[in-house]
Amino acid sequence: MARPRAGSARLALVAVLCTALVSCSPISRTHGYAPSEEDLSQIVVGVDTRDSVAEVVGTPSTGGVIRDEAWYYVENTWETVGFRAPENVDRQVVAISFAQDGTVENVERFGLEQGRVIALNRRVTEANVKGISFLRQLMGNIGNFRAADVIGPDS
Repeated sequence: MARPRAGSARLALVAVLCTALVSCSPISRTHGYAPSEEDLSQIVVGVDTRDSVAEVVGTPSTGGVIRDEAWYYVENTWETVGFRAPENVDRQVVAISFAQDGTVENVERFGLEQGRVIALNRRVTEANVKGISFLRQLMGNIGNFRAADVIGPDS
């Protein structure tokens, strides 16, 4: 009779160890959409318009804040390991800027490397790239504010 109990205790121990090992494997989730380099290579700077860009890569969920002079495609990859909080392991931002006549002016891809915005790919018609300061502010200020900054220190 003692033999079956020892077997069931071993089985329970093996089950607990297997569960512990499985819970340590990372779980990845991707939110948003950023076009691939293949899709972006089909866009011709100075020739394509908003309509042709929408046909090739789709319309974005985010556009220019004040004027619709740029489209932004944002993709985040989050990884969760065990009981830890999710960690943002990759962020891609594709910015497609349009000229006054509606043609594509710039196609840029940005990544987030060690908390800094990095231009991964850039096709520009002019030396002065519009919208970088806004994008750097957008990406650089994520998580860098406190409640006291919004509410005020005397509230």
